[in-house]
Amino acid sequence: MDRNAYVEKMKSSIDDWNSQIDKLQSDAEQAQSDARAKYEKQLEELRKQRDEAQARLKEAQAASEKAWEDLHKGYEAAWNNMSKAFQDAMKRFR
Repeated sequence: MDRNAYVEKMKSSIDDWNSQIDKLQSDAEQAQSDARAKYEKQLEELRKQRDEAQARLKEAQAASEKAWEDLHKGYEAAWNNMSKAFQDAMKRFR
């Protein structure tokens, strides 16, 4: 996958994650105080993972073509791990 396609894939995933975080934030605001604390803790974890993904996105965007060729496999593995961790955290809410 070339860098531009990869960056677009990452942007799309981050947009989806932001939508999921926004929905959970809305649910947290409506929850009782004991459940709200649980939501807030999970939201903090999700936001941290999203922020890490955004940092990776910026690195990928800034990489030269040669650097991209060298780093692509590592980025793909890291991205897959972040995506899985995000989805695992989301499952805890369901």
